[in-house]
Amino acid sequence: MVAALQNKDRSAFNYLYDNYSGALYGVIKRVVEAEDIANDVLQEAFVKIWKNIGGYDSSKGSIFTWMMNICRNTAIDEVRSKNFKKEAQNQNIDDFVSIVDSQNKVEQKVDHIGLKKIVQDLKPEHRILIDKIYFEGYTQDEVSKELEIPLGTVKTRVRAAMTQLREVMSDIK
Repeated sequence: MVAALQNKDRSAFNYLYDNYSGALYGVIKRVVEAEDIANDVLQEAFVKIWKNIGGYDSSKGSIFTWMMNICRNTAIDEVRSKNFKKEAQNQNIDDFVSIVDSQNKVEQKVDHIGLKKIVQDLKPEHRILIDKIYFEGYTQDEVSKELEIPLGTVKTRVRAAMTQLREVMSDIK
């Protein structure tokens, strides 16, 4: 599959999109929240995946993890952009109601690959960090300040959590 993607095989890319876009959309939606912007970010992320598939290294993780990081980083970039902040200041109250109403649907989309269950099985001090950094878009520095934990401790715990997640994910394959 990866070889076909690296050879720019459109049918492999269509398969990838059809099978992973729902889960990746869930990751993006946890960061962005607004559906229309999340759809745009998903589209942008898949363009990045298509353009950068040659840089994927299977020794560093699964294709899903690689794509999830691209999607999460693209969503974080969007949230930090000036246009996003400007739009957020001018949102209608009805938009906020739909964001809250749709929150449960997003969690179900992410959970259909079992990711939520896997993260829930982490130690509590690891789980909160993964939730904040990977699903809510926090930086390690922001988590350190919010939870009042030294930055070095945050980095060590995230590294340990990622090692545990890699082990669990490799067992699933």
